[in-house]
Amino acid sequence: MKKKFIYIGSVVVVLAIVFFVYRYFAGNKTAITVETSKIEKGTISNTITATGTLEAVKTVEVGTQVSGVIEKIFVDFNSQVKRGQLLALLDETPLLAQLEQSKSSVDQAEAQVKYQKATFERYKALIVKKLIAQSDFDLAEYNYSNAAAGLNNAKSVYDKNKINLSYARIYSPIDGIILERAVDEGQTVAASFSTPTLFTIANDLTQMRVEANIDEADIGQVCNNQRVEFTVDAFPLKKFSGLVTEIRLQPVESSNVITYTVIINAPNPEKILMPGMTANATFFVTEAKNILLVPAKAIRFKPDSAALESYNESVLAGNKQIGERSEPRMESGAPKFQKSDEKRQVVWVKQGDIIHPQNVTLGVTDEINYEVVSGLKEGDEVVVSMNTESVVQSGSAPVASQSPFMPKRPDGNKKSNK
Repeated sequence: MKKKFIYIGSVVVVLAIVFFVYRYFAGNKTAITVETSKIEKGTISNTITATGTLEAVKTVEVGTQVSGVIEKIFVDFNSQVKRGQLLALLDETPLLAQLEQSKSSVDQAEAQVKYQKATFERYKALIVKKLIAQSDFDLAEYNYSNAAAGLNNAKSVYDKNKINLSYARIYSPIDGIILERAVDEGQTVAASFSTPTLFTIANDLTQMRVEANIDEADIGQVCNNQRVEFTVDAFPLKKFSGLVTEIRLQPVESSNVITYTVIINAPNPEKILMPGMTANATFFVTEAKNILLVPAKAIRFKPDSAALESYNESVLAGNKQIGERSEPRMESGAPKFQKSDEKRQVVWVKQGDIIHPQNVTLGVTDEINYEVVSGLKEGDEVVVSMNTESVVQSGSAPVASQSPFMPKRPDGNKKSNK
């Protein structure tokens, strides 16, 4: 009899445990949350950055080809000059003396030629009559030719000294503005070994250029007529625009780093940009405006088959509760494109309660968004993630998950008397 009671008690305990376990798991449900994003219009741009220096488009260093003392300077820093305008004057006294000396040499040479010519003409008449020796005639001819050559040499020296005298006057070769004046009045300049620079003239400061140094890893993305924006430290909130006009092939090596010089035109109508300023340039490698964008997360999203099935069941149950006969369509398979066509992908589109795969053709990307070439329209919702969450329901309200074997607080079911 005692064994019978033990057996009955064991059965009751097992049935109670089965009841509580069944009740706990019957209250567990799985909730599928689908995160979507709308297809909207926007801009995609890929950029690279570099630093450079602002320079005038045309800069001329004006020097002197003769040595001498600066007697007079007619311009100063920032002076506007015209082509052919007199900038400075060297002391002409020594140059005039050289010119006079060379003129005297020319006169002497001309007199010598005149004398030797007369002698040659006399000897020429005598040699015909054979009244003089042939050697005397040959000597007269030689002296005449030598005198003529001496005259030509004297004239060349005279012309050179005349040109040097003209070099004493320094004229502007272009229209522009004086950026630098390297000499003062009374200063001696020597042009024996190299031409000294007296002035630096910029042609037109309304048209500037940026000489940017592009790293060899980025130079392949730069091309002519590419749009560039740059800023300077003097005006950090103002952006200036330009275009790539030249990519120089000569590499520049510094500390084992190879860079290439890229020239960017920089219009400067307000003349606020100055030569020598440091420019922080941004090159727009890829730029597309007012295009349809799809998030990269939607392209990478691949739904889990179990999550698809759970979502399918939940939507179907919801439709039955509201009396709908049609069942939701949740396609687990998606058409695939050839692997060689990287621009064609599959995204998952949500229309109401229906989620289905959609073929799309993609364009440019900035790794955050992709351009939609075809397959989607503005306002479409694409799935970017699908999460599975377990909830425990008591009646109709979800509660936090709790083990059925954990004891409850004694006052857990008490109502407030307030």
